Amino acid sequence: MKAKNISAQTAEKFVNQLSKQKMGEQRVSLLEEKQEMQQFVRSLLNDVKALEYMLKNDWFESGITRIGAEQEMCLVDDETYKPALIAMEALEKMKRYPWVETELAKFNLETNLTPRVFKGDCLTKLDKENFDKLQKIKERLVKMNTKVVLTGILPTLTKSHMTIDNLTPKPRYYALMDALSKNLENGATFQLKLEGIDELRITHDSPMLEAVNTSFQVHLQVSPDNFVQMYNIAQALAGPVMAIAANSPIVFGKRLWHESRIALFQQALDTRSSKDHLREQQTRVHFGKDWLYKSVLEIYREDISRFRVLLAGDVKEDSLAEIKAGNVPKLRSLQVHNSTVYRWNRPCYGVSDNGKPHLRIENRVLPAGPTTADEIANAAFWLGCMVGMADKVKDVKELMSFADVSDNFLKAAKYGIDSNFTWFNDKKYSACQLILKELLPLARHGLALHKINPADIDKYLGIIEGRAKKHTNGARWQLRAYTEFCKRLTKDESLTALTKLIVENQEKGIPVHKWKLPNAPEIDAYRPGKMRVEQFMETDLFTVRPDDIVELTADMMDWRKIRYMPVEDDKGKLCGLITSRLLLRYFSRKSALNPENNETTVSDVMVKNPITASPGMTIIEAMHIMRDNKVGCLPVIKGENELIGVITEMDFLRITGRLMERLEK
Repeated sequence: MKAKNISAQTAEKFVNQLSKQKMGEQRVSLLEEKQEMQQFVRSLLNDVKALEYMLKNDWFESGITRIGAEQEMCLVDDETYKPALIAMEALEKMKRYPWVETELAKFNLETNLTPRVFKGDCLTKLDKENFDKLQKIKERLVKMNTKVVLTGILPTLTKSHMTIDNLTPKPRYYALMDALSKNLENGATFQLKLEGIDELRITHDSPMLEAVNTSFQVHLQVSPDNFVQMYNIAQALAGPVMAIAANSPIVFGKRLWHESRIALFQQALDTRSSKDHLREQQTRVHFGKDWLYKSVLEIYREDISRFRVLLAGDVKEDSLAEIKAGNVPKLRSLQVHNSTVYRWNRPCYGVSDNGKPHLRIENRVLPAGPTTADEIANAAFWLGCMVGMADKVKDVKELMSFADVSDNFLKAAKYGIDSNFTWFNDKKYSACQLILKELLPLARHGLALHKINPADIDKYLGIIEGRAKKHTNGARWQLRAYTEFCKRLTKDESLTALTKLIVENQEKGIPVHKWKLPNAPEIDAYRPGKMRVEQFMETDLFTVRPDDIVELTADMMDWRKIRYMPVEDDKGKLCGLITSRLLLRYFSRKSALNPENNETTVSDVMVKNPITASPGMTIIEAMHIMRDNKVGCLPVIKGENELIGVITEMDFLRITGRLMERLEK
């Protein structure tokens, strides 16, 4: 089944609106015409030639190192802690703040932090700027009954939030969604398959699952001469840095990878179909397949070769003509294409205020949160390790294989701070051992080389040290807190309680290794909001087939202590429903009329056309259906009668019981 495409008319509706981009490109549109695509590709190839010329002729800025960052955030209702879809309205109230921008979904915003020279008190200034900008946003959001949450994946997000209706209405986003959908290979769908403590296996009709992710992206300016060395170091550090910073363990109520953003982002934009042969194909979100050897051009050339152009920029610049005139080009086409290929360490081209071009490495591994102090600590750790290792190690390729680097990255995404790594010269370390014994001293050395204030080094690297010594980070805290909540609360209450506690700790500014775990999971301020069936339905189902014998059904219901048993066919389609009342009637009549009859099957007894609910139906609507039809169970179906869950009177009793307890208090 193919994913639904966003209509070209929908994209064109917004195409004349200005869409400001992170990396400098201005407007984008779908490549509908062959001639338009060819023209853009020519411009893209010219940009690569212009970049090659500037590199060979030493046009680039050198002798100075700058850092920068981008802060993504989630918006939630201040009572329900569910996503608040008010980004566009919020931006209207913040027109005086040019540094706050949209993100993919209506429940996200992003701020751009000022690039600053990497020395002295730059970390404190970065921290203060980030904190101050977030405070200004929060002040505007208070009047909109909305709060800000910093976390890699918002716990209260549900799959129903990932619809195109919740896409930020900007031409770039519509064009990107449509281009990715049209790029699906025959037979492919957008899928998410992840296993952790729990398991998540879903399909989706668009790439909107990407919007689940929020990050704190850190930039490090490097000179062309040492770009290869620095980029390879960034690859080597990606796994350990992610392990200590992980903060994205819960997706749609499921406990999955410690940094689920990694798999979710890759799978959300995966347009490949399964094949019966071994041809290798890469997704647009990827870590890389090998070290870098000669220059940044290798990355750009590979990405152009591997990934077809999706979007056309509003490019009027002739980069080669600019070079001939002695001017520094913006390389708009290259930046547009680069923005549709998502390396976890991404190269970036830019032009400094002094008019000289520069190169940056963008670290996309770091999640948002848990606090702004934690984020700056993550940045300080990565930056310190980057420059510290560059001073100590001439060529990281000689000390470890790329296979080990890639394996470290995957293990860190799955297991976070619980990972075990292969490091230099094939040494084996746990994540905490590697950080405490090898990387923290290296980070201190690197920060000292750049004359970072000693007090700042102690402060921010002290946070990393605290996490490693206590063996805790945002992901591990969330997993433990959520598991504790689930012992006494419903899943929706637990996710709400978790999000509320994250917000409270963030507002206190306490680094995550000092957060206390909940002892008594109470959320007196819980407001269920517009609850939907999907938030409360049971998805771990026991079912029978129409041709099963009735005795099997009775025993299963007795063993599992359940009163309702859905009947499905071999394709997972709902066929009927067995209730304890039907079984009681059947066995009563059997004993009275024909005690020897053992040929009765489920299809002879079941309700053949049971009343059903949809996952997007509100709890109130479901309650009315059950009350009006005097039934105690609603199978939940989607699409063409696909059984995905069950909601019963006991679920409603738990919901209302908890609410009544709070009202009584």
